Amino acid sequence: MGEGSGGGERARSATVRVFIALAPPDDAKDELADALGPAYAAYPRMRWNRIEDWHITLAFLGELPVATVPLLRPPLADLAAARRPLELALRGGGHFDDRVLWSGIDGDLKGLHGLATEVRAVVAECGIPFEGRPLRPHLTLARARRDDPSSVLEAATGLAGFTGRRWRAGRLHLVGSDFGRGPGPIRYRDIESWPFGEA
Repeated sequence: MGEGSGGGERARSATVRVFIALAPPDDAKDELADALGPAYAAYPRMRWNRIEDWHITLAFLGELPVATVPLLRPPLADLAAARRPLELALRGGGHFDDRVLWSGIDGDLKGLHGLATEVRAVVAECGIPFEGRPLRPHLTLARARRDDPSSVLEAATGLAGFTGRRWRAGRLHLVGSDFGRGPGPIRYRDIESWPFGEA
């Protein structure tokens, strides 16, 4: 490799891709994974996200300098402590374009939108610019390959009748990804998470 690749690696290690999210509990994820069993078998070429990486994004901040991330910790901890857990559920399925398969979110959607608004206000108060796209609550499950236009549509149809049990979103997660940026699935890790206050 040429000299440029080393510089690129150094630049990438000084930044981290960051988002703020909620995560379903393991039993809710297992319930959805069971419902996805036929799709896993039928569409093995899709890029399936790891179950442990499933999340509901509240604010996607994109690529940030690593040194910026600590600014978010205290205000996000305070925000979580001041809020009660949300009652949510995973329900149905759908797709963005013909490439991205997702499961929908049910339950306290008003509370979810309110939490996202507060999270984004914290980010803005920290002076961190980000693209504030409207919240479309979902949980991304898989991405289709470019030469496979039908798998996502068929898998979404297979999930249409899924209704998961209710669960409490008990923690607010600050999540980073600074690896897995090639053609394979992206891998995530918690930078930190904070419990919501008790009801």
